[in-house]
Amino acid sequence: MSDRPLWQPSPERAAATQLHAFRLAVERRFATSLPDYPALHAWSIAQRAEFWSALWDFCGVVGERGERVVEDADRMPGARWFPDARLNFAENLLRRRDGTPALIARDERGGRRTLTWAALHDEVSRVAQALRALGVRPGDRVAGYLPNGIEAIVAMLAAASLGAIWSSCSPDFGVQGVVDRFGQIEPRVLFACDGYAYGGKTHDVRERVAAVLASLPSVQRCVVTGNLAARPALAGLRDATSWNEFTGRFAPEPLAFERLPFDHPLYILYSSGTTGAPKCIVHGAGGTLLQHLKEQRLHTDLRAGDRFFYYTTTGWMMWNWLASGLASEATLVLFDGSPFQPGPEALFDLAAEEQVAVLGVSAKFLDSVRKSALRPIETHDLSRVRAILSTGSPLAPESFEFVYDAIARDVQLASISGGTDIVSCFLCGDPSGAVWRGECQRPGLGMAVDVFDDAGQPVREGAGELVCTKPFPSMPVGFWNDADGTRYRAAYFERFPGVWHHGDFVEWTAHGGMVIHGRSDATLNPGGVRIGTAEIYRQVEQQGEVVEAIVIGQPWQNDVRVVLFVRLREGLVLDDALREKIKQRIRANTTPRHVPAVIAQVADIPRTRSGKIVELAVRDVVAGSEVKNREALANPEALELFRNRTELAT
Repeated sequence: MSDRPLWQPSPERAAATQLHAFRLAVERRFATSLPDYPALHAWSIAQRAEFWSALWDFCGVVGERGERVVEDADRMPGARWFPDARLNFAENLLRRRDGTPALIARDERGGRRTLTWAALHDEVSRVAQALRALGVRPGDRVAGYLPNGIEAIVAMLAAASLGAIWSSCSPDFGVQGVVDRFGQIEPRVLFACDGYAYGGKTHDVRERVAAVLASLPSVQRCVVTGNLAARPALAGLRDATSWNEFTGRFAPEPLAFERLPFDHPLYILYSSGTTGAPKCIVHGAGGTLLQHLKEQRLHTDLRAGDRFFYYTTTGWMMWNWLASGLASEATLVLFDGSPFQPGPEALFDLAAEEQVAVLGVSAKFLDSVRKSALRPIETHDLSRVRAILSTGSPLAPESFEFVYDAIARDVQLASISGGTDIVSCFLCGDPSGAVWRGECQRPGLGMAVDVFDDAGQPVREGAGELVCTKPFPSMPVGFWNDADGTRYRAAYFERFPGVWHHGDFVEWTAHGGMVIHGRSDATLNPGGVRIGTAEIYRQVEQQGEVVEAIVIGQPWQNDVRVVLFVRLREGLVLDDALREKIKQRIRANTTPRHVPAVIAQVADIPRTRSGKIVELAVRDVVAGSEVKNREALANPEALELFRNRTELAT
């Protein structure tokens, strides 16, 4: 471990952060001394009611807060935050109404559209009126089968303004994947596109939309946006109308925001696992808003007028997180298409041209750019970028170094981690603190994050289970169609009663940060020793011949053996020399137990639609088990590459 950080903000920069301002405000308000982040974090856990109340005020949440901050504060689950509050999520995101840009939408074909704050308000008003005319009321579901563009943001805000519940899938989902999700929640209105572009190809999805509608009798109106043509063809689409026809008869008027209880459902998100039907996770408006304001303003230092970009689709929780940037009066930069079209420079072109301040990508994206030999620091003006965020999977230490060597020198690099389950983060950035190689900077404020061993005892040294020991506002309201909460409690509280068990295999660092070793359900146990998969990936993907890899544990001779699959650069073939080279690197940089017993070549590796590789699905295929939720995968056909492998029979 290096004794010097990769980055440290200047004292002046640290003192200018909103995190610093918040800490000073807390010190004044509560007559306490909080000299640094660890002290502030400890206070935010010990005085949770005071912390969340102070955050509400600091961020200027629009709504009636009420007297009580939390009821049943130690019930996990069961705590109720701001039980007397009334607010509306969309009202908090539409505070501005002027001629500056609120949304900038780009696509891989070179398209660019903008919407000012005033125009955004007017368009949301028209859609909200049209939804109200259909009889949409608080609690009704409104769904989007849309790309990451202006219409998705507008439709979500319109639904939220009425108190309806928004849920979305990206248009690359197949019919069964959409029906598996929306079929459970029975939306009244479906917003859909006629097609989308990705990787230089155009995809017409109207047949899919027709098939989805045939399986969703609850849908009373399908509103179609024209991505392939200005006037989308609606033939064969039941109860369909174009976006312009849907909104055209309504003139903009001041929005009438429905102020509802703090926990009123806002979003339904879906688990991306491959072990069964997707779980429908219901998130409340108030908890989502407060968490996102905290993470963006305090942990990322997002400011009014900043250009805020995250590469995501509408099927990933980072889209919901990105949308909340409007609550900080930031301009959202949206992108639809491949991040590598026409090449690895695409997103850096966008960041430079749009003067992005906060640039969000995935760990896999940064690793792919590193392997492409692109050095944006030499080819792009990224001087406006203050923060680079990475999530989706653990960011390898080498990628930390790559960012500072080849992308930007003076940026906060935050490897953040949380998930769909909490629509937010357990591990966040610290714009006033140091960035250390391979580490998530800090546990989030108000989040009682810890590491437990198998007996449920805290672990101060070594790896264990990521847990949260105290309630927090963005815990799910519950699961859809789970009236008594049985499935919800089983998902997070069965392993350690009264404690949130997140399923990541992690360890604390000497700097107060954390290292993620992978998903705990995918950890390997050769000889009974737990090994995080990320430790192996960090070594394998340093090999120039390897594009990507996936590792599983295979039951073998009353034990578990480590099996590694690699996808090599085009034209290369795995031979004994390369196998030995990979094994030597793993052995030299980890332990002999990490060394795979079998290394095999594959042409592709299956991943979810948000880009996460699926070790459990591959493990199931190797074991001859059925993978139930194949529609969760972007490339389910890749699973067949792992079936009946001769290398795994001996």
